[in-house]
Order: sequence, then C-alpha cells, then structure tokens
Amino acid sequence: VQLVESGGGLVQPGESLRLSCAASGFTFSSYGMSWYRQAPGKERELVANIFSAGTITHYADSVKGRFTISRDNAKNTVYLQMNSLKPVDTAVYYCRVVRGVFVSWGKGTQVTVSS
Repeated sequence: VQLVESGGGLVQPGESLRLSCAASGFTFSSYGMSWYRQAPGKERELVANIFSAGTITHYADSVKGRFTISRDNAKNTVYLQMNSLKPVDTAVYYCRVVRGVFVSWGKGTQVTVSS
C-alpha cells in the first residue's frame, strides 16, 4: 500500500489549496479514505473522511464550510479542497486508509498559512 500526498505549500490567510493523495497497492474504490493533520506540538486530528462511493462525507467542526473532501475512484485519488485558510490550519496533512486491522498513512504534505 502506498499513499502519496501532494499540493501543500505556503499561502496567505484567506487563500486556497487543493491537496491530493494518490493511492496504490489496494482496491481504492472499496475503502473509505480520511485526511488528518498534525500541527506542531499537537496531536494528529481527523479533518475529513469520505466513504468508498464518495456519497457520504464527514468533517471536523473546525473546517466545516471551508474544506471539501472528494475522490476520483478512476484515478485512485482523494482530494481535500481547502478554502478560506487560516493560520490555525497550519499543519502537516496526511491521508489514511483503514483496511480491516491494517492502517496505512502517507508521509504527509506541509501546509503553512501565514501573512
């Protein structure tokens, strides 16, 4: 299993970024996917998740209305569209898949929101 995040960077408050997570090594369309983030000195927290068919999503209260999770099962990729970014969104963003007892993480992509 391989999960590779991309799309992070340095942006100013109020700007947008779209993160991507390219998956391989498993049947992507069969599993829900999640985005997590970890800010310096803090625990990793769930940002959003999406069911396998993409019809059901869930968001942390802190990002509701600003972030959108989506997936393209034909491309084995999950996305996180982040709008109206705030400095508190600064973190390393990870994607995750859980397949039974197996939990797989990507290496993360850094998002920094600063003026």
